[in-house]
Amino acid sequence: MGYTVTWADQKLNGNEIAKLNKDGLDVFKDLPELVKHPFSEIDPSYYMYFKYAGLTVQKPQSAGMFMLRVKIPGGRINVKQGEHLAWIANEYGHNVIDLTTREAVQYHWAPFNELLKIFQGLNDVGLTTVGAEGDITRNVVDNPLSGIDPDELFDTRSIVMDVYRRFQGNYDYSNLPRKFKISISTDIHNNADYQINDLAFIPAVKTIRGRQVQGFNVFVGGGLGSKPQLAQQMNIFVRPNRVADIAEVVCGLYRDHGFRRSRSKARLKFLIKDWGIDEFERLVRKQLPRLPYAGETKIVDWNKKILGIHPQKQQGYYYAGISVPAGRMSGDDFRAVVELAAKYGKDEIRFDDKQNMIIPWIAEQDLEAFKAEPILQRYSVKPGLLADYGTTCTGAEYCNLANAHTKSVFKPLIDELDARFSLDVPVRITMTGCGSNCAHRSIADIGLEGVHARTPDKKQTEGYRLAVGGSLEGTGHFNEQLKGTLSAQQLPDALSAIINDYQDNREGEESFYHYFNHAGVDHFQEVLNNYLSTQTEVLR
Repeated sequence: MGYTVTWADQKLNGNEIAKLNKDGLDVFKDLPELVKHPFSEIDPSYYMYFKYAGLTVQKPQSAGMFMLRVKIPGGRINVKQGEHLAWIANEYGHNVIDLTTREAVQYHWAPFNELLKIFQGLNDVGLTTVGAEGDITRNVVDNPLSGIDPDELFDTRSIVMDVYRRFQGNYDYSNLPRKFKISISTDIHNNADYQINDLAFIPAVKTIRGRQVQGFNVFVGGGLGSKPQLAQQMNIFVRPNRVADIAEVVCGLYRDHGFRRSRSKARLKFLIKDWGIDEFERLVRKQLPRLPYAGETKIVDWNKKILGIHPQKQQGYYYAGISVPAGRMSGDDFRAVVELAAKYGKDEIRFDDKQNMIIPWIAEQDLEAFKAEPILQRYSVKPGLLADYGTTCTGAEYCNLANAHTKSVFKPLIDELDARFSLDVPVRITMTGCGSNCAHRSIADIGLEGVHARTPDKKQTEGYRLAVGGSLEGTGHFNEQLKGTLSAQQLPDALSAIINDYQDNREGEESFYHYFNHAGVDHFQEVLNNYLSTQTEVLR
C-alpha cells in the first residue's frame, strides 16, 4: 500500500471500520480456506468482502448462492471468452445470463463451493471478477464502437486498457468510500453517458502552440442513485497519454477525502458538492501542474444509433447492434450470438451500456446471410420496438434491496405496449426495483421505480411509480416523478395513456424529451390522474 490512511480517527460507518483492518481485495486470500467450510459458518459481516470478488450474496442469503459479475473493460470479449461465458450460464446460472449497464455480464445461482473453480475458468480465458463490485474502481466504460466508429475523434481502446491496468488489483485504490465509475469516449454522440459517471473523459480539441490537438475535456461528480447528480466540467484538457494520470489523481482525492461516515453520502458527487468544482480542480492541478485549460467539446447530441446494422469506418465492413430486451438471455442464445461472431466477424463481441450486444467486422458480402440467421429472429437487428430501447435491473427476484420485481414484469409490459403502438421515434422506458437507479431510471423518457405499496384494504404489495422527461442531451436532465402508485397490472394502460398523449400532441417527429420540455410535468401528471380516476383500486 503506497498511501497513508488519513481517516482512521474520523467517525466511520461499520464497513469503513472493517476495511481499516482488512482490505477488500484480501477476499481472494481468504477464499481457499473459506470454501472448505459450509457457507452457514460465515458471519454476515463478511459479506461485504465478497463484493470485491464480483459477488453479492443472493437471496435467500442462507442458501449460499451468489450473483456473480464479470469485469470486462470497454465491454469487449473474444469468441473463446464468449463461449466460456455461455458455459457458465449453462453450468451454474440456470441457463441465464444478464447484460449490465456497464458493458459487462452477470449471473445468478453461482454456488459458494464452486467459486474457486469458476474464478479459475474465467482466468484461463483472460477474464476476471476482481473489482466488479465493492468500494473500488468499477468496470471502465468505453465507446462501444471504439476503433470502428465513423464518428469518433480517435480510437480509445488502448487508453481504456491503460486506465484499467492502473487500478486493477491495485491496493492503493481498493479502499474507496464507495464505488468509483469511469467513462472514456471520443464519439461525438455521447455513447458513454459521461454525465452520470464519477469521472468522464469526453472528446475535445485544443489549439496548442499553433497546432490542433485531439484529446479530452474532463467531468467529475456524476452519478445516479437515490440522489442523482450530473457531472461538472473541470477547466482541464487532457492528451490521451495523460488520461490514466488524471484518473489516478481524481481517484486518490476521492479516496483520501471522500465521506466515510454515511454510505448514503459516500460518492464523489457529494465531495464535489461540498468543496465546489473550483477547489477540486485546484487540488488536481496541485498534483499535475501545467495541465492545459479545457478545449472545444465535440459532442453534438446524445446516443448514436448502435442498434441495427451500420457501416464501420473501415470500408466494406459493418457492425450489427443486436437488441436484447430487458438485458436477459439464455446461455444457449448467448452462445448462438457468439457463434455469429465466429462465423461472420473477426473474433470479437462487444456490449453497450444499454444491455445490448454488438458484432463488428461483418463483410458487406456476408450481410444478407448474416441477417437470415435464426437467432436474429429472436434478437432483432431491425430496431423499432420499445423493447429495443428498455433496460432493467435485477429486481426482487434475486436482489436483497429491490422493492419489486423487474425483469419478469418488464418483458410482458413492453411486449404489450409494442403490440399497441408503432413508434417512428424511440421512446426509452426503464424499470428499476428500488431507488438505487441501477437501470438508469433517471435518464429515461419514462422511468419506472419499484416501491413498497399497500392495497386499499392495507395489504402489502409491490407497486411502481413513474417519472418522465429524462435525457442526457445537452447538459442533461433527470426525469421528474409523477404522483401516484401503480400495480403491475395497471402499468400497460397507464403507460399507454402517456404514450398516446405523446403521439397525439407532439410536433412533427419530435422526441419524447422535446415534447416533455414544452408540455411540462404538470401536463403528464394530469394524464396520469385521468387514468387513475378510472381505477376502482388505487395503491398507496
